[in-house]
This record gives sequence, structure tokens and C-alpha cells, in this order.
Amino acid sequence: MVEPFFLGAGAELPPGKAFKKWADEMAGKHDTLFVADLKDLKVEGKCLALISGRTGDNPRLLKEVIEAGCTHVFLEKPGAPSVAELEEMVKYAKVKGVPVSRGYNKNVTPYVRKALEFEKETPGASTTFVHNNAYKEEELGECFERNAEGMLKNMAIHELAVLATYYGVTVDNIESVVPDSEYSRCLTLTGPSGKEFTDFAKVGFTVTTKAGKKVTVNADRCGSTDGGGSMAIVAVDGVEKFRAITPDEELKKVCDAKAKADPDMMPYFHLQHDDYITLKERATAHILSGAPGAPEGMATIDIAVEALKCAEYLTPYLQKALAA
Repeated sequence: MVEPFFLGAGAELPPGKAFKKWADEMAGKHDTLFVADLKDLKVEGKCLALISGRTGDNPRLLKEVIEAGCTHVFLEKPGAPSVAELEEMVKYAKVKGVPVSRGYNKNVTPYVRKALEFEKETPGASTTFVHNNAYKEEELGECFERNAEGMLKNMAIHELAVLATYYGVTVDNIESVVPDSEYSRCLTLTGPSGKEFTDFAKVGFTVTTKAGKKVTVNADRCGSTDGGGSMAIVAVDGVEKFRAITPDEELKKVCDAKAKADPDMMPYFHLQHDDYITLKERATAHILSGAPGAPEGMATIDIAVEALKCAEYLTPYLQKALAA
């Protein structure tokens, strides 16, 4: 039996005895065990730990959930602040025999899968993945600081995971990277702390692998007012042959209704809701089946390492190229 739990990392929780009273009340209300520290958690049998903490906390949290007895881990992106830290997490999990799946929703989202299938069946085709988010221009300083790992490790890491999973893109097999200077904007902005942060407000680039595979990514933090408009465009010799977009008409109605009911929520949470349900259902079904390997369509932690390596390689490369 999989027993869910909550870790109050960084949250304002009642202290001491007040926490126990609060936790007991919440447990009765939600049929869920609440703990303030993973040291208080003891797990028996199969258990999936979903880690969705601050990026810098994830290396510690991974070790703590495994030490608590969790047999499987679902780790949200990017997993760790650096490749070195993520690789250390890979080693630790493998030594302990704990499979780690990654929460990259673009790997399973319908618009991406439709484009991948069309490209596969179309000779000479290549795809452009467009990722639009819903930040306002005046919010970018706060966005840059809160996501200080940078856009390619944060927002566009989803596309890099798609490139690693379905196109075999790794740092070692990249033949060339061509930045789109007209599309891209790299800014230095002041965050709420008063510190300056340099990051992409939007960035576009085309990667060609040594095997001759070509794929393009365009990511824009302010590309949408409602979190929608992300798409995959398949072309042959520059001529568009297929386009899939999210949300489609049916999903847009659902997202609009949810946004109206909860206007303070960032719109992309409504948009990606079903994708993350798909990921979690696949992860739990795979665990309960006892099957080896990774759940169908989900990125493994090894794929995540390759995506993060690409982010660390591409960030300074693109910043330098765009400044020239």
C-alpha cells in the first residue's frame, strides 16, 4: 500500500505540541500522514516519495526519503542545482536500489506526442517546440531571482528532456547550436533582494546532432497571458506541415473555468494538471506492477542528467553568442 505524506519544508508550521495537534487534525481530515521532519517518517512496503521542493533542497530530500524507507522516488525538475549534485544523487539512488522517475510533463503531454508521431512518419521533417509562460514583464526580476538556476534549468528544461528522450540530444553528440538572435532576449534585472540576476526573458536556438537530427526550441517567459499557446510545429524544408497546440479547444474550456474559480493561481498549473496526473498514475501503476525499467514515456534520472548537462552547456554558450 502506498501511503502519501507531506513534508513541511520551509513552510510555516505550528511548533512543538501544537504541530502534533495540527498534524492529527489534518490526518483525520485528509487521511494523510503529516510530518514536520522526514526523520519522523518510517515506511514499510512499497512507497513512492514525490519530491517537489526547492531545487537546492532536493539532494538532501532524496537521501532522506530513501533513508526513511521509500522504495521509489518521483523527482520534480530540474532535480538539483548542478549536474555534479544530480550525478551524486543518481549514484546514491542506484546503490540503494531505488528507481527515480522524473516529473517532465512535456514527455507525455498530448501536443508533443502528436508532433513526435507526425515527424516520425514524415521524411525530412524537423520540429520546433514553442514553450510560452505567463509572466508579466514587471514580474521578471522576481522570476529571475526565484528561479536563479536559470531558464534553461528551469522552464526550458522540459524541452531539453524531450530532446534527450526522443532525439538523443546530449552534450557529446551536439554538432552545432544556432541561436535565434532576433527572437531571444537576455536581461540583467534586480530581484526583490536587491541582487542582480542575468537570465533569458526568451531564448530560441536550433540544435543539430552529429547524426544529422535537427530540432528547435523557442521559450518565452512572457509569451502568453494565460499560460497557453505552447506548441509543436513540424516542417519540411521550412514549410509547415503540422501544428499541435495546448490547450486545444476542449482543454481551454476547462482551464478557463478553473482560472475563474481560482484567479490567483498561475495559469500554467491549470494547463498542466492532467499531464501531471498522467505522470503520477503511470509511476504508481509501474511500481505496483513490479515491472523493471521506467514507466512508459517518463524520463529517467539518467535522461535528467543529460538534460541538465545540456542546460549547463547551452546557457553560457547562448549568452555569449547573443552578446556578440
